[in-house]
Amino acid sequence: MFDQILQLVKEHLNSNPELTGNMPAEQADQVHREIATHITNGLQAQTPEANTGGGILSQLEHNLASGSIPTSAISGALVGGLASKFGMSPLITGAIAAALPGLMQKFMEKNKTERAVAPTV
Repeated sequence: MFDQILQLVKEHLNSNPELTGNMPAEQADQVHREIATHITNGLQAQTPEANTGGGILSQLEHNLASGSIPTSAISGALVGGLASKFGMSPLITGAIAAALPGLMQKFMEKNKTERAVAPTV
């Protein structure tokens, strides 16, 4: 799961130079990993709900569909981590945090597609 999220983070940030324009190139990989780690940890910390069929991905899908994606805990920790570890400005960390729902949506869509084409044994 981490590698998939890391790849999506890299793709998203690399296609949005306004987010990475003020980031030192030598820190880019560390920043990507920090963001992916926060997203992964946030997803893993969520407990499955009985009414969604269980499982982290099912819960995330349910939250996305209902518009109640719980990213505030992830984004709060991420903003603090990026600011303290990399000295990023509130403008940049806020923009990155604002991208979290979109990144999580992309992860869900990609994972759903991969599950649909995976052979059943």
